[in-house]
Amino acid sequence: MENQFRFRQLSYSAIFFGLLLCLGACTPGKVASKKTTNSSKDLAALAYSQDTKVLAKGQQLFQGYCSPCHNFLQKGIGPSLEQVTAVVTPSWLKAFIRNAPAMIEKGDPRAKQLFAEYNQLMPPFSEIKEADLDAIVAYIHSQHKEPEKQNSDLGTPMQNPIAEKIAKSGLALQIEHVATAPPTGTKAPIARINQMRVLPGAKDRLFIHDLRGFLYELIDTSWHIALEMKKERPKFIFDPGMGTGFGSFAFHPEFYQNGLFYTTHTEPPGTAPADFAYPDSIKVTLQWVITEWTIKDPKAKTFTPASSRTLFRVNVVTGIHGVQECAFNPGAKKGDPDYGLLYIGIGDGGASESGFPFICHDKSRIWSSVLRIDPKGKNSKNGQYGIPASNPYARMSDAEACREVFCRGFRNPNRYTWTPDGRLLIADIGHINIEELNLAVPGGDYGWPYREGTYVINPKAKMDKVYALPADDSKYNYLYPVLQFDHDEGKAIEGGFVYTGATIPELRGKYIFGEIALGRVFYAEVDQLKQGKQATIYELELKMDDKMVKMLDLNKGIKPDFRLGVGLNNELFIYTKSDGKVYKVVGCVKNQ
Repeated sequence: MENQFRFRQLSYSAIFFGLLLCLGACTPGKVASKKTTNSSKDLAALAYSQDTKVLAKGQQLFQGYCSPCHNFLQKGIGPSLEQVTAVVTPSWLKAFIRNAPAMIEKGDPRAKQLFAEYNQLMPPFSEIKEADLDAIVAYIHSQHKEPEKQNSDLGTPMQNPIAEKIAKSGLALQIEHVATAPPTGTKAPIARINQMRVLPGAKDRLFIHDLRGFLYELIDTSWHIALEMKKERPKFIFDPGMGTGFGSFAFHPEFYQNGLFYTTHTEPPGTAPADFAYPDSIKVTLQWVITEWTIKDPKAKTFTPASSRTLFRVNVVTGIHGVQECAFNPGAKKGDPDYGLLYIGIGDGGASESGFPFICHDKSRIWSSVLRIDPKGKNSKNGQYGIPASNPYARMSDAEACREVFCRGFRNPNRYTWTPDGRLLIADIGHINIEELNLAVPGGDYGWPYREGTYVINPKAKMDKVYALPADDSKYNYLYPVLQFDHDEGKAIEGGFVYTGATIPELRGKYIFGEIALGRVFYAEVDQLKQGKQATIYELELKMDDKMVKMLDLNKGIKPDFRLGVGLNNELFIYTKSDGKVYKVVGCVKNQ
């Protein structure tokens, strides 16, 4: 099956190489290095080609492989690269990209420091053509910039925003491996399995999708392809970027009666006119497409579309923070105002860290928002869907506000869920310092890109610092998270679920969530999730075959790309993109 899915594996792995590399390079205090003299800078420059054709090739390769996570302005998923070639030598830079594990094993101080900091072992890339590598590093060097002074108007940057560590709960989840997804790649991530959904019916069915374009029905331990995006949408792409591809899917509440099914996916820029665009002087990297499908036979194993239509298209600046989830409120019943309304989470598309914060901090624009639309309606600007009358901006004109928006001010609202009492929780992946969970308030503004968690961030300068809230903060009317943690604990929040299963009573009433890069699992009591307060976070450890385990160890040091899902009978699952393994949580025990 692997031969069927040939793709640029380098684009994903190189992102992490760049992240590790540049963290080391941009934090020279952590590993001793001599200050570069002017003469040595000149000599180093000679090692990088200045040929315009080489630089043009390097720029093209950089945009395909690196730009979803890196730029030359400030940190993104990976740190900014504007000073890396002033800190490490060209030979070190190339050698590290070629074979970082070998450099770690040989005891290279900088390589060891990077591994210790991220606790992840990146694979070697000996297959990279020398000319391509030379072009990439030459282009990186051509973008070198001297350090900028931090904006002092905001006060002193917070050195450790949240000093208190997350406490261990004394509980461990007992997990067992139940299935492994079909490989869609030859290197990590082996299978980019992303979301799990239960389709309610006479007999509940379990589905899970891979970002590379496959929707599977998981029957016991067998994976059956229900829909293949590339066959249905020839323009479908799944790179660049770790969130690019088949983003999400949702079954209409009356799927077995009407066959309606909704997806989000990516296509190249300019594939079709965008319904939501920005000034044409700003680069478009991807176009996200929201589609309604009508399935001929909803009971069939393979979904054959009788028809499909595009609801709308959205341009994004980079390959990150696109349309991460679409979902219906599972608790809404016929006659409820929320019944049949589709929620869609749209990130900032990397606009803020690319220097265009106005794209995502404007209520007349769609980015950085959770939307709510009526897919059966027709009163949208393009006439393909409806704007619910209960939406907070519904009565405003198109010029005043984006009427699709339910709430806004998020960097990447990649996961959301509803509590048993009907509250909507939105997990927002942060930038460099804070990860957060928010309680949705219609019309609420959660502050991005001027707030990260309960702190100030400055999108017009370096965004790697956060500051204390000003004394007059109330005048901005921002809403703040109901829980948050900083990057001492993990790099990216994985939104979860309130456990409602019957087999593990110790978890009932708890919101279970996690951290993507390290695979840690946390919980907070759901009754503590209240606007204006911060819930206490506890860590749940993992146990497998009577041994305490860590997800990072199960993945042999490779970033697990950890996910949480709810399966049949409301039971909890965890799974990882790096190796495509699915684990079921079968118990919760006291950890001695």
